[in-house]
Amino acid sequence: MPIVSKYNADQQQQLLDDVLAVFSQHQAPTDLILMTLGNAVSNTIQARYHPDDTHKIAEQFGKVLLQSLASNKQ
Repeated sequence: MPIVSKYNADQQQQLLDDVLAVFSQHQAPTDLILMTLGNAVSNTIQARYHPDDTHKIAEQFGKVLLQSLASNKQ
C-alpha cells in the first residue's frame, strides 16, 4: 500500500530539485552526497523529536527508505 503524503508532489519535487542542484553545483561524489543526507536526517531527527523518540523515528525512516528502494525495483 503506497504511503500518502500530506505534502503535495510539486512541493516535494521542488525541494528535491533544489537539494540535488546544490550537490551538482559542488560536483559532490555519491559517497559525500549520502554522508551529507545522512547527517541531515540525523540532525533533523535530533532537533525535532524528543530524545526518547529518536530511535523509533530513525528506525521508521530506515524502513520507509528500504520500502521505497524495493518498490523502485519492480
